[in-house]
Amino acid sequence: MSKVMKVVLTHDSAAAHWGDASVSFDGDTASIHLSDGDHGRQVQAAARKLSSQGIRSVCLCGDHWTAALQWQFGGGFQTAKLDAEIQWLNDDAQLARQWQSATWLRELVNMTPEDLSPEVLADRVAEKLTELAPDKVSSKQWVGEALLAAGWVGIHGVGRGSERPPVMLELDYNPTGDADAPVEVALVGKGITFDSGGYSIKPSASMVAMKCDMGGAATVASALHLAIANGLDKRVKLFLCCAENLISGHAYKLGDILTYKNGTSVEIVNTDAEGRLVLADGLLAANEAGAKRIINAATLTGAVMVALGDDYNGLFGLHDGACNDALAAAAEVDEGLWRLPLAKFHQAKCPSAFADTANSRAQKGGGTGGASNAAGFLSRFAGEPENGWLHFDLAACYADSSNGMWSEGATAVGMLTLAQLLK
Repeated sequence: MSKVMKVVLTHDSAAAHWGDASVSFDGDTASIHLSDGDHGRQVQAAARKLSSQGIRSVCLCGDHWTAALQWQFGGGFQTAKLDAEIQWLNDDAQLARQWQSATWLRELVNMTPEDLSPEVLADRVAEKLTELAPDKVSSKQWVGEALLAAGWVGIHGVGRGSERPPVMLELDYNPTGDADAPVEVALVGKGITFDSGGYSIKPSASMVAMKCDMGGAATVASALHLAIANGLDKRVKLFLCCAENLISGHAYKLGDILTYKNGTSVEIVNTDAEGRLVLADGLLAANEAGAKRIINAATLTGAVMVALGDDYNGLFGLHDGACNDALAAAAEVDEGLWRLPLAKFHQAKCPSAFADTANSRAQKGGGTGGASNAAGFLSRFAGEPENGWLHFDLAACYADSSNGMWSEGATAVGMLTLAQLLK
């Protein structure tokens, strides 16, 4: 390490301090002054203050640090340059594993769309997880026209406009040694490595951060990485639905109809509602695998950000027990998660005169209730696994600009919840 700043927590509010984060300095020691209220947010805001002062190496020392507070410090201290060096209290091995998985997640999400094509994303995830457990991981990919031959029409349709082919990755983590062991959980991630909106093109200001549209894929992959590092002993399959949503003479168009493997026909009324189209294939694949529980994650809708801001991820499901499990997991790891409405009637909220359903409403942002309507669309493909299906709409996984809690870029919020659920 370079010169290291010691960071301690104190309840002494009488000492001189500055700013809302209540930080004071004494030589090579920074004191974070805790007051009544949410200590986690206070610590994270203090970490942002320290980071903005150019401090990049710290040692967390003294009393009052919990694992959760240390983790929230790390969230505020890290930047998009991934140059933070943190010595955890007592060299906590669990925090070190979490930090390694979160750093990998951030690295993937923050990569330029030129460097992270659909194939590169699939390859990097397969290589990373195989490296972690080489005798327990196997994988296969469908690339380009092979997707169409296999019936994965959503990923192919969305990705066919790019010169760089779309991909579905299926990765099987099976620590049991039994090839016929049941799949306890299937993870499905939206891996749109760049989203122009297609012919329903986004304005430039909305497009500049769209390298983050594979945040769902990165979140489920990093959660599995952490769970494996923590000794996961159950079989889990990972499905990543990877594509670039671009405009060309080969791109899918408004008015096109896609017919999925389960027979559901979908009219395209908004090419910028592409995430649900690729996830539909992943959900069908998860059902084909016989997964007892299916979990998908995606940066799916702007509507969920209108509802929740960027402090919570949105949760949807039709199985109350599964949703309660997810909320309990989020509370255990101190991540923001909020359940939003989803009922069977939401499946009919995007009607089409030409197909079983449309992929959205032909209105700005998909109209009212857009996040629930998107979840309703996905529920057509989720099946009824015995332990339920969960949909995470990741409003909190990426910061479009720096603020008092996060630097600009990937936040990794959601990873710990999913890894906890895998227990």
